[in-house]
Amino acid sequence: MNVLNFAHSFFSDSAHWHGYDGIPTRLVEHIEYSLEALLFAAVIGLPVGLVTGHYGRGGNALALIATAGRALPSFGLLVLMFIWIGFGLLPVMIPLVVLAVPPVLVTTYEAIRSVDPSPVDAARGMGMPEARVLFQVELPVALPLILSGLRTAAIQIVSTATIAAYVSLGGLGRYIIDGLYQKDYEKVVGGATLVAGLALATLVVFWAASRLTVSPGVRRTG
Repeated sequence: MNVLNFAHSFFSDSAHWHGYDGIPTRLVEHIEYSLEALLFAAVIGLPVGLVTGHYGRGGNALALIATAGRALPSFGLLVLMFIWIGFGLLPVMIPLVVLAVPPVLVTTYEAIRSVDPSPVDAARGMGMPEARVLFQVELPVALPLILSGLRTAAIQIVSTATIAAYVSLGGLGRYIIDGLYQKDYEKVVGGATLVAGLALATLVVFWAASRLTVSPGVRRTG
């Protein structure tokens, strides 16, 4: 059987659409893990990136942090956290957040630094406080690039959240891990297809978010 046949067999089997191991349940679990990790990454990365980008300091340190974060193997970190902390969601969240923070942090910094300094200087000349300069002048212009960093982080999280299955949690990775163990390649292909589909859906969500939140003038300029 080829990959298409495996996928067809998996999705046409009604048993895969019901119960605790059904596609809806596993999909919701995967989305919950991914959203939680993205939220933590955004809470860490966005404020630091906004402040350092606004004041133009810490760029080299951020680049070093990003390089270190990308160099850490997610699965290795998961195993280490599992041995250290034990079962639970926390050992999964730590490697996912570590993976997602660098693109959010660095892209946010670069987005703020790339804003045309003329309106920023004009706002300061009018006596506008630094917080208003950041949020009313710089942030609206930098928003498209900031969203691209969040989008990159979200796709990386969605793709990597399959590691939750290695420590007996749920999500779409359950199909891949269980399928490999059982030599059930329909499950493996089905799980991989679902993860790929969720990654594509993530792209669509961020495209829609960009259309809704970014000023048309900024989109045309970009």
